[in-house]
Amino acid sequence: MPIVNIQVTREGTTPGRDSVTAEEKAALIKGVSELLLNVLNKPLESTFVVIEEVDTDNWGWGGLPALQYRQKLAAQKKAAEAEGQ
Repeated sequence: MPIVNIQVTREGTTPGRDSVTAEEKAALIKGVSELLLNVLNKPLESTFVVIEEVDTDNWGWGGLPALQYRQKLAAQKKAAEAEGQ
């Protein structure tokens, strides 16, 4: 019995949304379950999928909280574009 844990940040996939939609979660569950069926021959009814939404305050990389790291990347990109002009 496979158990798949999916963690996503709690933010929308489009501006103005603050979470993943129920439809997007259903698509993740279906896709992961079908992948395990196709690759490992695990029946759909024996596959469990857990989706956890993590606040961006509780997630980070590059030694920084996620939002600060994204700001850093945006600033670097802007600087690189300015140099290239």
